[in-house]
Amino acid sequence: KMSSGAADLRQRKKQNCTESDKMAPEERNKENSKLGRSPKYVLFQRFAKLFFGCLAAVTSGMMYAVYLSTYHERKFWFSSRQELEREITFQGDSAIYYSFYKELLKAPSFERGVYELTHNNKTISLKTINAVQQMTLYPELIASVLYQASGSEEVIEPVYFYIGIVFGLQGVYVTALFVTSWVMSGTWLAGMLTVAWFIINRTDTTRIDYSIPSRENWALPYFACQVAALTGYLKKNLNCSAEKFCYLLVSASTYTFMMMWEYSHYLLCVQAVSLFLLDSFALAQTEKVHEVYKTYLLSLFLGYLLQFENSALLVSPLLSLVAALMLSKCLQMNIKKGTIMSRLLKIMQIYLVLTITVTLNFLLKMFVPHKENEHLLKFIEVKLGLNTTKNFTMNWLLCQESLQAPSQDFFLRLTQSSLLPFYILVLIICLFSVTQVIFRTICGEPLKETVKLEDGRIGERPEIVYHVIHTILLGCLAMCLEGMKYLWTPYVCMLAAFGVCSPELWMTLFKWLRLKAVHPILLALILSMAVPTIIGFSLWKEFFPRIMTELSELQEFYDPDTVELMTWIKRQAPVTAVFAGSPQLMGVIKLCTGWMVSSLPLYNDDDLLKRNENIYQIYSKRSAEDIYKILTSYKANFLVIEDAICNEVGPVRGCRVKDLLDIANGHVVCEEGDSYAYSKYGRFCHEIKLNYSPYVNYFTRVYWNRSYFVYRINTVISFQS
Repeated sequence: KMSSGAADLRQRKKQNCTESDKMAPEERNKENSKLGRSPKYVLFQRFAKLFFGCLAAVTSGMMYAVYLSTYHERKFWFSSRQELEREITFQGDSAIYYSFYKELLKAPSFERGVYELTHNNKTISLKTINAVQQMTLYPELIASVLYQASGSEEVIEPVYFYIGIVFGLQGVYVTALFVTSWVMSGTWLAGMLTVAWFIINRTDTTRIDYSIPSRENWALPYFACQVAALTGYLKKNLNCSAEKFCYLLVSASTYTFMMMWEYSHYLLCVQAVSLFLLDSFALAQTEKVHEVYKTYLLSLFLGYLLQFENSALLVSPLLSLVAALMLSKCLQMNIKKGTIMSRLLKIMQIYLVLTITVTLNFLLKMFVPHKENEHLLKFIEVKLGLNTTKNFTMNWLLCQESLQAPSQDFFLRLTQSSLLPFYILVLIICLFSVTQVIFRTICGEPLKETVKLEDGRIGERPEIVYHVIHTILLGCLAMCLEGMKYLWTPYVCMLAAFGVCSPELWMTLFKWLRLKAVHPILLALILSMAVPTIIGFSLWKEFFPRIMTELSELQEFYDPDTVELMTWIKRQAPVTAVFAGSPQLMGVIKLCTGWMVSSLPLYNDDDLLKRNENIYQIYSKRSAEDIYKILTSYKANFLVIEDAICNEVGPVRGCRVKDLLDIANGHVVCEEGDSYAYSKYGRFCHEIKLNYSPYVNYFTRVYWNRSYFVYRINTVISFQS
């Protein structure tokens, strides 16, 4: 019965666009004539609603971008800093991304700059890399083209132009969330509440405060635009022009998102699973869902070609899943409907798709040569407890805060802003309504073509069901890895705001409660205005003063030791010198000085991961000769030791760099439940500071301050005692 009911629904949905476009105005005119409204009045009302809604959405995005810019200026005193001091604010991988942007602007031509990046041998010693492919530098390519083509050289400094684009994209991000909530609820009051919750929970919705050039800050705004367009595309009774516009926007934003972030196909795979479940329960038009699948395939194909035949896209779970879904559809089309075989296939569809996906992905990995993201699979194995390891890199990743389970403070912050309680309320109501719809479909009851307010059936709206499934899947990931909260929390803000502002959600609740004392439609309309208004005023009273205090306080970020180190390198070190040290510091050295380094803070390449582990040995209990051999194997000329790592007193014992190195090197002895580090050599970073043989034979100290010790690696070894 479920398959026949779904088939009937889909047959009704397969109406020609032109027919629906012709019928819609006639129905609206009949309804307006009953209410005594003229067509011109209705048209003006809709135009005014659309105009002010769009104005509010764009204004919200612009204000958020200005807020980020002002906060950044207050935090770093950016306008009053010298160029070197500004660049030091870019830490870790952010420094690498911005350094390539600088190189593009310094190149004699854009074509020459791109060639040097794709054949880069001036960044990492003894290694030529395609930096555009390996580090996904398309944002930097676009930013450099815009900077030069717009003639901004005489108007604005490159660093301001770069961070201005990123802040502008964050404004687009907020605008897209606003529009999504508005499309779902029908009122832009929901969009305003979404933006308010997003900004108040900024610590958990975005990483823009910590890492401006990171890939997700460039990519997630495009994903938010794709989700907004997909929300409109999934709506029932959408006119032909609006449907085409939404589909084109979905296609363009999906491809752009895939080009901006190397891990984008994983997030799109989660979205594809959501659409698959939506289609499996016959809650959406199958043709629309499969058009989105085709968009995934096209984006993967174009991405593979334009990302220099990136094999990671061929072995991605997204490609295997979409191929399995297409194959499943072909099997269903070739089997006559209503037969026992078709019903069995419908029941077994989820199992069939899962089996084909896993099998196809396994075969692709067997025949397609690839090395990308192998460490990611190893990490997942260790994270799930399927394997144990003493490997330094794996244990270091497991110790990162973003890759651990979320803390209680995270849930406390969401609760204090009232976001989490309302999200749970909205989620429960929507889930119960969806469950009811699925049971009705199984029993053979046809779904309504148009859901009215008085029906109280919010679970029959495909765009709502999609977002419910999507946030649940993202929430499951966020419960495992704290870093995933930056993908989940923004859509929690959007769904919670939609729910409290939607009369349909309240009406669904009242249908279950069977209210008789008060007219349920009237009460639903009142609550959809009153509840968000009360929430808005309470948020304004509690959090607006805090936000204004953030903007008024002058914070001081100054790192004189790092500034002195970079100044010394630029003045004293030879141009051909190669520096070795922690990957995070090497990224800053590369940005601020341009000198070649032996490692970088990148974790998508096995060779770089091995390099990082080897060079981190300067903080282990290894002999001077061992360290010398490691450093000279990478042609390093200078060694930089950071006192903060050497004397690290971490909050979690066992997660310090030196602890992880001792475990990996077998220098840990366990006695009566306690572990002790043991080796016949002292810790290298301590011993080298004492200036005695054999350390002085291999290394000569040439510079030091409170935080850094720089040693020249001797080419001629002296064995004087």
